[in-house]
Amino acid sequence: MADVSSCFLSLPLDVERYGLIYAGAQKNAGPAGVTVVIVREDLIEDGPALGICPSYLDFRTQASKGSMLNTPNTFGIYLCGKVFAWIEATGGLAAMEQRNRQKAELLYSILDKSSLFHGTAQPGSRSIANVTFRTGDAELDAAFIAGARERGIEGIGGHRLVGGMRASIYNAVPMESVEALAAYMQEFEAQHTPTARSL
Repeated sequence: MADVSSCFLSLPLDVERYGLIYAGAQKNAGPAGVTVVIVREDLIEDGPALGICPSYLDFRTQASKGSMLNTPNTFGIYLCGKVFAWIEATGGLAAMEQRNRQKAELLYSILDKSSLFHGTAQPGSRSIANVTFRTGDAELDAAFIAGARERGIEGIGGHRLVGGMRASIYNAVPMESVEALAAYMQEFEAQHTPTARSL
């Protein structure tokens, strides 16, 4: 089972590897309020859900009603359809993965060379959707986020529980925006290295 909300539609996914796939649509597929759930049929056929499970969350009930136990979010689904068509028109999931990896690799290459910033994910667990990093100094992180906002780079603050920075580079984020962030990271580091401060 996997929650693929952040990477859903950002690259090809071997659906047959999973018994259940959950994806919140608001990252790459469409507006908040739409959720994609793919469940292997034998998991639905094994029997009813536990008695504590509300009927609208019972996959057997949802499947028997064609995913329309209640009135679905029709406008959200319509917008998802527009996004699916856009992905197909721009080369499909393979092309989307190539673009996303280029964006992520640009930022990770800066982090790997940086003496100021460090990534918070181990190299083998790095995301192509969210690049997380910090300076190790909360005040410096805050200064970086404030400077980013002055340059029109919004939403760079890390999760409220962990702090630091998080660059969300989902499908709709163009390479030009990632390049702007990369340039700012290099500029900020040049201004905040010990050598720069001693001049």
